[in-house]
Amino acid sequence: MQAPAAIDVKAVNVVKGLIMDATFKAKSGHPGGAMSSADMAYVLFKDYLRFDPADTTWFGRDRFVLSAGHESMLQYALLYLRGVLAMDDLKQFRQLGSRTPGHPENYETPGVECTTGPLGQGFSMAVGMAVAEEMLRARLGEDMAGHYTYVLSSDGDVQAPVFLGSAALAGLWGLGRLIVLFDKNKVQLASATSVCDATNHVKLFEGLGWHVIDIDGNDHAAIHAALDAARAETAKPTIIIGNTVIAKGAFSMEGKHEAHGAPFKEDEIIATKKRLGLPENETFFAPEDVLAHFRGRFPQLAAARAAWDKALDDKLAGDAAFEALWREITKPRSERTLSWPVFEPAKAVATRSAWGAALNGLIDQLPLLVGGSADLDPSNMTEKFRDITGIFGKADRLGRSLCFGVREFPMTAIVNGITLHGGLLPFSATFLIFSDYARNALRMAALQRVPALHVYTHDSFYVGEDGPTHEPIEQASSLRLIPNMLVMRPADANETSACVDTALKQTSRPTCLLLTRQNLPILDPAVYPGLKEGVARGGYVLDEAPGGKPDMLLLASGSEVSLAQAAAKLLPEIAIRVVSMPCLELFNEQPEDYKKAVLPPEIAFRYAVEAGRPELWCQYTGSLDRVYGISHFGASAPAGKLADLYGFTPEHLAGKIKEAYAAK
Repeated sequence: MQAPAAIDVKAVNVVKGLIMDATFKAKSGHPGGAMSSADMAYVLFKDYLRFDPADTTWFGRDRFVLSAGHESMLQYALLYLRGVLAMDDLKQFRQLGSRTPGHPENYETPGVECTTGPLGQGFSMAVGMAVAEEMLRARLGEDMAGHYTYVLSSDGDVQAPVFLGSAALAGLWGLGRLIVLFDKNKVQLASATSVCDATNHVKLFEGLGWHVIDIDGNDHAAIHAALDAARAETAKPTIIIGNTVIAKGAFSMEGKHEAHGAPFKEDEIIATKKRLGLPENETFFAPEDVLAHFRGRFPQLAAARAAWDKALDDKLAGDAAFEALWREITKPRSERTLSWPVFEPAKAVATRSAWGAALNGLIDQLPLLVGGSADLDPSNMTEKFRDITGIFGKADRLGRSLCFGVREFPMTAIVNGITLHGGLLPFSATFLIFSDYARNALRMAALQRVPALHVYTHDSFYVGEDGPTHEPIEQASSLRLIPNMLVMRPADANETSACVDTALKQTSRPTCLLLTRQNLPILDPAVYPGLKEGVARGGYVLDEAPGGKPDMLLLASGSEVSLAQAAAKLLPEIAIRVVSMPCLELFNEQPEDYKKAVLPPEIAFRYAVEAGRPELWCQYTGSLDRVYGISHFGASAPAGKLADLYGFTPEHLAGKIKEAYAAK
């Protein structure tokens, strides 16, 4: 094939020099993979990637995800060539407060679409971005949302099960504008990949419904041809398997697995620079001819942005339906006023059913609400949403329901990607016990400040006959330990609506909504007029003690709120204030005067109850002895039998409170 132009060879070598210098200066980093990927990433950024040189947040841009997040210096070097980062940023690689952290972070570095590093998740989020692009293109048109989603992956990245689960969905959905550059250098941190993987990737991805192209990943002509072919394939996602050599161009480290995870020594860098035709004793070398060559397409890109802006203005002026949809896309989440279902106070309703009613009521109010369940639609109450809005896929790009199958981890990461793309309001749903499968994606949602909604039903041992494998014990507390995560456990149907309302208005953090399978009594809004505001604040006084002078405070969340109310009625000799605490995180953020009004510090005796691990409630009670929870696995039996066995009855709880109160 035709050799690349000399200036392109020089530019790639300059990128490799920046990678070596930055990792050496930081005394840490991953130069090997970044160097083997440099040819593919350079060609993509220079000749294909559509972006606005002056605005990294432009809605019409192509999305690029470095799923091999350890190769971060490659992305930073390319963002420097783009003019997004300064040379000083590269010199501060991996340093405190820099815009070039060890792995890419979406909120730290302009031009970074999502935070990557945990392998497989960057790709999975890119699948979500490609889903968003397909959904929005079907609604807005090719001219407004006809962009591509590109991913750079590595051997270890492709090995991750979350990658393969997401790849199966991408093939099923026919995401033709999703293009993966797989840097297959056959080396990972500890060794050659051959000691742990013998996958035939061509057959694997063809079997998953992908368009597969196998090339020399260091050959620029082959890379160009592959990208052209990938862009021409509109019915399938494409993976370009670029067979490369780790640390390509290095003097003695080329092809060695030791190049993966540690900076080169100084003499290796000097010898490599000599081999690559770079100044041997100059660090952070980036000559003007390389910058000018790389930016030669900028006028064309700027013109494309201007044309997009004009097309948008024309559509807004001449198409009322488009204007309404665009207004919906760009409306701030916090400004939405929504209507919620009315529940009869005399009836008992499971909070999962209340969620289903709320979801169905949002179908018309939020035309860009999308999401789905992990093969649990009837149980998660998403079945009607699926039937009304249609199933997204090759045959229906307007469908709003995503059928994820038994894939909680990919589902959660994909929903993160849809949220990060912008324009849609996504949710996921499964059983609470299976949040463990999705945990790292939940953590990444919180880390990236992604305001996605993750719904978890069957929230306690009341699952009953399904037994201990399906009965959450530690999950609620475990989720509450994730920083920047809201965990909401509503007490009834009306609190459920208020929780969904609060979650949908979040702008910088995800919400986990924990819901019951069993029916719960409904809190009458006429009796509890402060319920909605109380939920938004995370906790509130539900039942006041006689005369407004409590002797003790009784705190609960979820299904245990009605249990607490019933127990309090059995203790007329104690003036008890019952406090509903649907969201500990929101309550803890309230002003001190509000928290003291709900939990007066002068009332020393406090007791809490929740059907899960008790430890986190000690922050309010001051003692584990004053929390009634469950710290052992459940059993297979009807829920009522388990409630009797574990003491989650009004009589038993009242006895425990009375005993603790007498001993105070």
